Amino acid sequence: MSTATPTPPMITARAVNKHFGDLHVLKDIDFEVPRGQVVVVLGPSGSGKSTLCRAINRLEPIDSGEIAVDGKPLPAEGRGLAALRADVGMVFQQFNLFAHKTILDNVTLGPVKVRKTAVAEAKETARELLDRVGIANQAHKYPAQLSGGQQQRAAIARALAMRPKVMLFDEPTSALDPEMVQEVLDTMTELADGGMTMLVVTHEMGFARRAAHRVVFMSDGEIAEDSTPEEFFTAPRSGRAKDFLGKILTH
Repeated sequence: MSTATPTPPMITARAVNKHFGDLHVLKDIDFEVPRGQVVVVLGPSGSGKSTLCRAINRLEPIDSGEIAVDGKPLPAEGRGLAALRADVGMVFQQFNLFAHKTILDNVTLGPVKVRKTAVAEAKETARELLDRVGIANQAHKYPAQLSGGQQQRAAIARALAMRPKVMLFDEPTSALDPEMVQEVLDTMTELADGGMTMLVVTHEMGFARRAAHRVVFMSDGEIAEDSTPEEFFTAPRSGRAKDFLGKILTH
């Protein structure tokens, strides 16, 4: 009887380095995100969190090392890269919705153009997703007619419409008014509970505590800690993490 090959992690980074000029922003980054895990990346501004997130789908090229998604190394360009990007959903600080298209059209565009899904099927899926993120009644409005929180939930629905294997979130709540943050975090928590593999760069400590399987703490371009939320928040090992938590949790 043949033994099944173990499934690769959904994201693997090995010895990843990245410079912006003289600034070494990612230093020998090694980590992986197993499928179905929610990994939250924390750290002070300028620690390399967003750069790491953007490197995973090659929005930022890396200088050395390797990043693989679902066991496949990232292609540098061309069709392979487009296919990989279709498998990796990305939600940014800014919602990046097309202003001249309705919310429904924003969500259907990718599946129709990239996945070659039939329009009727794409619309049906889009409506289901908008319902799932709680804005089904906004389908025929334009982005400018929605609140920031609703726009960000539309952006999440748009990413999900591509049926991604993994979702990357780069500070998805940092541009929102405080009263809208929770509705977006609730949507993300539901995704996490549903088993979606997620890498989330955020300043939201409550979300990290509640929804993460692991917390990766970055400082000065390095991963200083990689532990469970419980360990990280109650007994951080590094001085840098203790300092960071001291500043965050006393405010």
